[in-house]
Amino acid sequence: MSAPVLEADDLTRHYEVRRGFLSGKATVKALAGASFSLAPGKTLAVVGESGCGKSTLARLVTQIERPTAGRLTIDGRDVTQAGAAELKEIRKVVQIVFQDPFGSLNPRKKVGAILEEPLVINTRMSAAERAERAREMMAKVGLRPEHYNRYPHMFSGGQRQRIAIARALMLQPRILVADEPVSALDVSIQAQVLNLLMDLQEEFNLAYLFISHDLSVVRHLCDEVMVMYLGRPVEQGSRDAIFERPAHPYTRALLASTPAVDPQRRHKRTALKGELPSPLDPPPGCAFHRRCPHATEACSRELPELRAFDGRQVACHHAEKIAEPAAAPA
Repeated sequence: MSAPVLEADDLTRHYEVRRGFLSGKATVKALAGASFSLAPGKTLAVVGESGCGKSTLARLVTQIERPTAGRLTIDGRDVTQAGAAELKEIRKVVQIVFQDPFGSLNPRKKVGAILEEPLVINTRMSAAERAERAREMMAKVGLRPEHYNRYPHMFSGGQRQRIAIARALMLQPRILVADEPVSALDVSIQAQVLNLLMDLQEEFNLAYLFISHDLSVVRHLCDEVMVMYLGRPVEQGSRDAIFERPAHPYTRALLASTPAVDPQRRHKRTALKGELPSPLDPPPGCAFHRRCPHATEACSRELPELRAFDGRQVACHHAEKIAEPAAAPA
């Protein structure tokens, strides 16, 4: 197996916010202890509700922000200890595709200029070399040569996302962070973009950190899954383990909310009580216990740590009682 190109150890990100004019400051633990590794050619999906820490994790991996604590290693280099010059080099290794293809492209620049901009900033390539690289990448994502001199407003959402993907690959990165890359697209276009991502991953041996709330998309694309709740990973393991035998009640609730045509892939409904707690005032013990149908007194007192169980890591006191049996063969 290839050595990991991305490793996170107890990665943490806190924000200081003001509660109100007279209430002073509070600490929001947007990300609290995420640990994982990612090898070339593999996809790790990060899933959960809005506010669970997915986008914060993306900002840390792409070095848009620095972690409060923990360690992040990219391509063998410790990002948390890197200086400005080394960070500039590391940033070439990691690129991101944003959710909104309509807002992520400069409307005043033509496609050719958009694609060549990373090369202008980060390389000493000539104008002819940059244009050649841009046209080659356009062909790989399914854009035609005449698109080179057109503006973003002249393209559909799916075409714009292809442009964004091409731009992300211009510096030949090893890691691609995909932050909800198809959620803003029509369902008919989503599969085309997902298949393109899979083809590019195979061609360039890319490692994907795929952030999504759509579990049907995740199942189609990923190798590993990390389920997050209120800033903490609550279950992580292989795709088959998570989807076939979920061991955390929150994972079960997410799967139950996903439509499935195959009756054997449907999970029992898990009733969730209440709303997602405020990260400014998280509940004691397990953050999920006030919404969990399996919660006991111990859940309200003791924070469950990730532990090995049935081929995955799970943070639940009652995983043994909750885990579903293996699904029947199709």
